[in-house]
This record gives sequence, C-alpha cells and structure tokens, in this order.
Amino acid sequence: MASSFTMQDLTRMLIEGGFIRTKKVSDAFLRFDRKDFVREEDQRWAYEDTPLQIGNDSTISQPSTVAMMLELLHLEEGDNVLEIGTGSGWEACIISYCIGKGKLTTIEIDPDIMEFGKANIKKYGIKNIKSILGDGSKGYAQNGPYNKIIFSVAAPTIRKDVLAQLKNGGRLIAPIGTGHLQTMKLIEKTKTGFTETNHGWFSFSELNENIA
Repeated sequence: MASSFTMQDLTRMLIEGGFIRTKKVSDAFLRFDRKDFVREEDQRWAYEDTPLQIGNDSTISQPSTVAMMLELLHLEEGDNVLEIGTGSGWEACIISYCIGKGKLTTIEIDPDIMEFGKANIKKYGIKNIKSILGDGSKGYAQNGPYNKIIFSVAAPTIRKDVLAQLKNGGRLIAPIGTGHLQTMKLIEKTKTGFTETNHGWFSFSELNENIA
C-alpha cells in the first residue's frame, strides 16, 4: 500500500522526533522533495523514514539519519564542504541550501549512481555543487581545505590525508566500522589535534575504493 505521507508530514515527524533541530535544516528538507531523488517504482515510499535502493547496492539514506548528521555538522553560510558518496543527490542538495553561497564538492565512485545523482541535482538548477566521479576514500584535496566533511558511506577508518583536508575548527562526520553496523563518529579539528564523539549505531553501504 502506498504511503499517504507528504514531504511536510515527513519533515514534521523529524522535527517532533528531535532529528531536525534548526530552521535551516527544516527549510532545506521542505525545499527538496525526496520523491524527486528515488526511482520511479519507489516513489510511493519516498516519505517513509527508511532507506531506499537506488541501484548497484546503493541507497538513499534514511531521512532521520540524514537530518541527524547534518545537524551535527553545524553547516554555516559560506562553508566549503566535501561529501563522500553522492548517491541520489538528495543530501547534496540539502547541504547546498544550508551553506548558501558556500561550495560543495561531492564525489562518487560508481558512474551509474553519479549520473543518477547529477540528474536529480539538475532538476533544481543548483550552481554551488561540483560533482566528481572518483574514489573518495582519500577525500578530494584539490578543492580543500574544508570546513565540513561528510561520509555518506561507511568507512573502516578515517585516513590521515582526509583529516588533513579539514580546516581548524572543521567538523567531519562518518559511519565508521566494517560489517553490518557502524558507529557514527563526529571528529572536530582543533589547534592542538582532534576530538571524537560517538553518536550511535547505524547501517550504511560500505565505501568502495580503487586499489592501486
């Protein structure tokens, strides 16, 4: 049976559940209809708080998870952001709204998923997103350093060369670990090093890497 939910209903539920805490994120959710970022056969489920397949073992993430991660990032006007794992493009669009005149680099290793995400982003005519086809396991130093880095796929660990792409005061959020469940970690860069906090258990698709 198809859901009778709307994007407004989904956003309200996320606010009431404490996943969305700021007006900026709630406005971004309302601006980008999740239905525009899923496969046609799955549009009936677009407003459910569940991940959905988008092909090649990739998913559009659960809305509550996206909301939680973006709130923890503390996105600000003018931020330079790196997203590792473009996927459907939905999260990229939400980030682009939250950073205003800032810049977002989003990198995806799967060419089919990249084209799917780019086509979805194009629906909204967004200009501050740079889409890169490539291996995001090492970040993307060319467009750094970044105020914020977000992993939309699970990584076994965060490489030192990725952490080096963070500005002082920058934040990185990622599901870390191997296997079915990973720990959501927020890493903050200070003048003296890095601090790390854990924010629960999640299940993400694993990061694919080109092994040279």
